Amino acid sequence: MNISEKNKEQVDALQELLKKNYDAEAGYQKVMTKAESSTLKSWLQDKAASRSHFANELDTQIRQLNAEPVSSGTTSGSLHRTWIDVKTALSSDTDESILEECIRGEKASISEYEDQISKVNFNAETRNVLYGQKERIESSLNTVESLEEIA
Repeated sequence: MNISEKNKEQVDALQELLKKNYDAEAGYQKVMTKAESSTLKSWLQDKAASRSHFANELDTQIRQLNAEPVSSGTTSGSLHRTWIDVKTALSSDTDESILEECIRGEKASISEYEDQISKVNFNAETRNVLYGQKERIESSLNTVESLEEIA
């Protein structure tokens, strides 16, 4: 596909966010199998579905800019899931460890969205999509922090 120079910066930033959402979805699915609490499992399943929805929205925005979306996440995301495996295997309080990693991941996601939004001049529709996703991640962070206090 032929991407205009004006759109290339937007596409590159959206591709990065898309990869991070693939990573987050896979991470939530992976730790969902390790969670002991049914409430936590349900929350993790909801977050995986949410990140899949975000990926679909980003995919649409990339295609509207005449580009082909990436189809998988990052190497660092795969390494993070491996770290979660090791950490939960060594931890006596599995759900608490999962919640701590979720908090860390949500904070990293918020930071990534803020970084991309601040450095790229997105069109209005894309900017609205990104702000909406960032707000939902912030809400998720608030929820997971309260879940950690209960665990």
